[in-house]
Amino acid sequence: MPTVFIDGEAGTTGLGIRERLAGLPVTLLSIDPALRKEEASRQTLMREADVLILCLPDEAARRAVTLAESLGEAAPRILDASSANRVAPGWTYGFAELTAAQPARIAAARHVSNPGCYATGAIALLRPLTESGLLPPDTPISINAVSGYSGGGNQMIAAHEAEGGPAYELYALGLDHKHVPETMVHGGLSRRPVFVPSVGHFRQGMLVSIPLHLDILPSRPTGADLRQALAAHYEDSETVRVMPGGASRLQPAEFAGTDVLELHVFAEEAARQAVLVARLDNLGKGASGAAVQNLKLMLGLNG
Repeated sequence: MPTVFIDGEAGTTGLGIRERLAGLPVTLLSIDPALRKEEASRQTLMREADVLILCLPDEAARRAVTLAESLGEAAPRILDASSANRVAPGWTYGFAELTAAQPARIAAARHVSNPGCYATGAIALLRPLTESGLLPPDTPISINAVSGYSGGGNQMIAAHEAEGGPAYELYALGLDHKHVPETMVHGGLSRRPVFVPSVGHFRQGMLVSIPLHLDILPSRPTGADLRQALAAHYEDSETVRVMPGGASRLQPAEFAGTDVLELHVFAEEAARQAVLVARLDNLGKGASGAAVQNLKLMLGLNG
């Protein structure tokens, strides 16, 4: 069986990947917790692995790539769950539904970057519309999102799970969130969007919403046009669902614990306004679920 080493397996994403690997025909290599920061011990496991999965902070992930690549011909293929390489040359973006050809690119790649959770929802909504010409790349847009606190690291998790934890927080108000570059590149945007992320007092789940003024779009699309473009793009997807409409409210935690990505188009034709919404689990399709989906492609385990 192929061998997999998760460097950073004790973190939230790493634990989620371990859980999902339980039913797959792979051998998981684990490091002694006392040795997890020793480069020599980690490199020994990298040498034994067919695929190295990085669940590390960005700078540590870059160092791990260098460590792995120093093995030369014995270097493993790498799946990086950090944001260090999502727009880096030589890395294949691990959103399998990006284009029809993307699964084959992931399957053949030596270096795959796992998407960010917010970016997964935003790109899923944007890419079919920019690709079809309904949304020009330079359209000024804003992206609003709320996530469960589990994606914010140990400090945020502790704050929310303590008695009297915060009900809701806006953050990254310097407008420089690390998911913006990948959203632009892989969403097909040439104009930087205004991205406003937030955290709610719930553990898992996510809503990403993009409001649109339909009359400023050259093609003057209807809500049905937008929905049809999404439906055509994802018609063969097993994980992405384009909904027919009709909902009046959405709860972010609906798909907690799953790898589903659900897309909605809400439109008021008389006002010529629409809101695009993606709903997913920030730890599922937004992190661990996407990583395992990519791993299966890389190892030929799909189908």
